[in-house]
Amino acid sequence: MKFTREESIEFFREHNKDEMYMRHALAVESAMRHFAKLYGEDEELWGRVGLLHDIDWETTQSVEAGHPVKGGEMLRERGYDEDFVRAVLAHGWEFSGVEPRSRMEKTLYTIDELTGFVTAVALVRPGKSLRDLEARSVKKKWKDKAFARGVNREVIERGASIMGEPLDFLIENTIAGLKPVEREIGLGAD
Repeated sequence: MKFTREESIEFFREHNKDEMYMRHALAVESAMRHFAKLYGEDEELWGRVGLLHDIDWETTQSVEAGHPVKGGEMLRERGYDEDFVRAVLAHGWEFSGVEPRSRMEKTLYTIDELTGFVTAVALVRPGKSLRDLEARSVKKKWKDKAFARGVNREVIERGASIMGEPLDFLIENTIAGLKPVEREIGLGAD
């Protein structure tokens, strides 16, 4: 890997000062590493792609302002490999026009939104923790369209379909993938 995790975090922080964005980056990084391990893929690469997938978010804050295309440009300028850049572009497939093809791209496309939803569910639980969170609790909140309105459930469902994985499997493994960074992402503070 051309850039260390520390260099990647520094690069992210150069462009994203809000701690909320860092927490999301760490959540997606951890979930991507978990799925990479599960699939026998490169955990470092997948994790780094998860960490930097929203490198441009604080600058753009919308697809109308160029997300994730601007992020792809930033990564290219910094010297990240084209496969890395393509994965970041594919996580915003509908806006970048880059359809997720590789397992890494499909996973990032799906997990980006799903980490946000799982985190939102954990935040409304008494301990604000992932410790005893189960997929069925997440699925129960899934049906409540007023809950976590900002999470695009259609993207997650489309992602599950292109990954060829059941939603329950993805939820269970996203929970598992987030547990190692629970404190770092603002959960489990009790």
